[in-house]
Amino acid sequence: MSEPLPFRIVNWIGIIDQLTSTEANRALKSLGLQLPHFVLLNHFSRRPDEARTVTGVARALQQPQPGVTKNVQKLVAKGWLREGVNGGDGRSKLLVLTPAGLAKHRAAVAALMPGLTRAFADWSEKDLRTLFALLDRLKLWFDSDRDRP
Repeated sequence: MSEPLPFRIVNWIGIIDQLTSTEANRALKSLGLQLPHFVLLNHFSRRPDEARTVTGVARALQQPQPGVTKNVQKLVAKGWLREGVNGGDGRSKLLVLTPAGLAKHRAAVAALMPGLTRAFADWSEKDLRTLFALLDRLKLWFDSDRDRP
């Protein structure tokens, strides 16, 4: 008996995530960048001038705060994130992407593109846009449902 289609779809997304993570780690290695660090840079690059707290980042990425703290500290040490004083809460710091961090993110995207270009080489623009629209719809649903009790 086959699993229900919604399970199979999400299962396939998980398998694709595992395969692309392995490929991404290979591609990013030459940049001295690990995938968890790229994930953080990618998060910050969406709105590079916006300051964030570790707590906010951990919540957005749905990752444990200690792990995010450890990776943030590495990015700060490399000069890819800058820490500032959080005037509203002295216990936390505000984090901002630096120009070096944005440049590292751009270099990482460029390093990932050859593999992605191969993966989608025989896809039409229409198919790519359709897939993106459907995945975006699914992502938005899961994002809005994440805080449901």
